[in-house]
Order: sequence, then C-alpha cells, then structure tokens
Amino acid sequence: MHTRITPNILYFGTPVVLLSTLNEDGTPNLAPMSSAFWLGWRAILGLGARSKTAQNLIRTRECVLNLPSDALAPAVDRLALTTGSNPVPERKQERGYRYVQDKFGRAGLTPTPSETVKPPRAAECPVAMEAVVEAVHPIGDGGTQAFEVQVQRVWAHEAVRTPGTDDHIDPDAWRPLIMSFQKLYGLGPQVHPSRLATIPERFYRGPDLEHASTL
Repeated sequence: MHTRITPNILYFGTPVVLLSTLNEDGTPNLAPMSSAFWLGWRAILGLGARSKTAQNLIRTRECVLNLPSDALAPAVDRLALTTGSNPVPERKQERGYRYVQDKFGRAGLTPTPSETVKPPRAAECPVAMEAVVEAVHPIGDGGTQAFEVQVQRVWAHEAVRTPGTDDHIDPDAWRPLIMSFQKLYGLGPQVHPSRLATIPERFYRGPDLEHASTL
C-alpha cells in the first residue's frame, strides 16, 4: 500500500556533474551538481539563479560537464559546502558554505585545457563534455534556472571506452557517481538485459553531433 508523504526534496538519484566555468578574472570555478539530464548531444542543467556557476554561464555561455566516477567521491565531497561567490550569500552562510577560490585545488583535481571552450576539463574525470549555452529557462519564481547546453566535444578515458570503437562508452566499465537524497552512491552491475540496447547507437546520431564534428 502507498502512503502519502511530503518529502522536502525529490532527489531519487541522478549522476553527479562537476561543472567547470570561468570567473570574471579568468580563473576556473568547479561546482558539483546533479540536476542534469541528456537528450542527444544536448543537456539540461538545473541551477540556482544566484549561484556563481549560473552567473558564469550567463556571462560566458561556456562550460565543461565533467563526470566523476564513483572512485572520485572523496574529491566531490571536498567541494561540498564551498562556493565561488565572495562574499558568501546569506542563504548559503546559513547552510555552512564558505568561499573557496581554487576549486580544482580544493578537490585535488587537475585542470586541463579544453579544445572548443575556455573552461578547463578535470583530467581525473573519466568523461568530460565541452558545451555552450543555447538557452536559459526560468523555473517557478525564477530562483532556479534550467540551462540548455549543446555539447561540442566528448572526451573519455580509454578505460571506459568499448575496445575497438571511437563512438561508444562501455556501460560495464563506466561507474558514475550517483547522488540520491544528498548522499553519494555508486552504480551496481546490470540487473536485467535491455531490449532497448539491441538498437545500434548510430541510429541516435543527430544534427548536433554532425555540427560538433565540424568544429
């Protein structure tokens, strides 16, 4: 039997993204977030409108979506309760946030140059996607915004690629870090064969991917 409840958050489990952007002085900001999903070569990112990352995205229109593996959970957790905003906004002060200028250093991750955007990639993350902002959509009263970004480059460690291919991530090798109700989890093994997986991935190629190949 179901029981009616009123949870404060509805974070049932989504991949963690380390979003790198550029600050006004050209230094990189690195922020963990998990309100993200992908459609083809586009992603929707949900962010607080007053966050440093949102401000950077609106100003520069560029970012990198770094996807950490479950082995990088300690690095992600070191970024928790930190912000690139100085002074720290009052609401974040109430929650225990503090200002950190060098987010890559704080996480213990290595910035590496991107190819099509200015924000750096995080070298230790098995997957990194360079992207540009295509549209910004206010949500509700505008305190939260949904950023539609178009992916321009996808980078992957050899360890998570399907051997012998240049267009396929091996889901048995890829172990994303998952946030569920503010806690960090890994991804277990496949629980059941998928009929959807019988469709070759090339059938999902779209115009965004073709455009990215020309950049």
